[in-house]
Amino acid sequence: MSKKAVKSAGPTMLDKGLTVLEAVEKADHPVTIQEIASLTGLQRLAVYRLLTTLEERGYIHRSQDKRYRSTTRRRRLLVGYLAPLEGNQFRVDVKASIEGAAARAGSYVMLRHNDEEDSATALRNAQEMVDARVDVAMLFQPVERLGYMVADLFFGAGIPFITVERPIQGGIYFGANNYQAGKLAGQALGHYAREKWRGRFDRIVLVEGPKTKTNVQARLAGVLVGLQDVLGPIAESSVIHLEGDAHQDSSKHLMAKLLRQLKPGTRLLVSGFNDLSAIGAMEAVREAARDRDVVIVGHNAAREGRAAIRRRGNCLLASVAFFPERYGDRLIRLACSIVDGEQVTPAVYTDHVVLHADNLENFYPANTDLG
Repeated sequence: MSKKAVKSAGPTMLDKGLTVLEAVEKADHPVTIQEIASLTGLQRLAVYRLLTTLEERGYIHRSQDKRYRSTTRRRRLLVGYLAPLEGNQFRVDVKASIEGAAARAGSYVMLRHNDEEDSATALRNAQEMVDARVDVAMLFQPVERLGYMVADLFFGAGIPFITVERPIQGGIYFGANNYQAGKLAGQALGHYAREKWRGRFDRIVLVEGPKTKTNVQARLAGVLVGLQDVLGPIAESSVIHLEGDAHQDSSKHLMAKLLRQLKPGTRLLVSGFNDLSAIGAMEAVREAARDRDVVIVGHNAAREGRAAIRRRGNCLLASVAFFPERYGDRLIRLACSIVDGEQVTPAVYTDHVVLHADNLENFYPANTDLG
């Protein structure tokens, strides 16, 4: 073959395919066929055929709005997670879940701990993540005021962020559907009252967590609606609010004080903001020997809550599960979608199931639920 013949030969199909793939990889956002055609100088039909082949082979992904992104990453994703990493089992489970999911996905995770009220440490940790240019920041701050302060740093730096369990304007929310979770708890309490007490009770006790005001109100509203779904209208005067701080000791103290004020035999339907609230209330009831007249439902179904439910005979009936051990995989996938420029919903909710002694084994077998 002459040199002239070689020069006259146009680019091969492989050349064109690589050109299209490189154009998709270099784009900083998912691109359309027209954009790729403009970038490569190839005809739209040729681009479409090449994209179809690349998609079939797994090199690119086509979204529902017919935009394309590369599935091969040139560098590993760097995700930051800023939160109190200890203090209760729920936090420990979420942290472990994120670490495991990041490892499986080949991503880096930058973990930074701060205590609930420690704004100086939280802001310093957030600045470290800004300086490291994390691709996505994830924050779980129980103190709402502090959450907004941290989120503002990421917002100002142009770093997308996911807010775990605490909705904050400007971020993608991931976590409980608090209204629905509360509604499930209320329905569980209502069914117990109807089946065991013929629907007759004296007071509803809501053991709250004031530091998370937005979540508290949504969850408490759900509890009352769930109760009314089963038992009918409920007088506002029958509802007692205890600001238990979402902690076991404070919830126990307030519940014990309330029991001393109420005459023996007063039937109480109790909803705890989390498992620690519920367990604190349960301990107060047990020490006052009032178990026969009180039923409690918690939220989270973390390990300490599950252990209490397994001890049949106490007044902790159930807990609404949030499955924190599943958070990591969904959070890392969500972070990848954000980095890839995909459209994501402003709120992504976890699944909820009411766990009680009769179904707990189906979700958390006792022989694997130790620690």
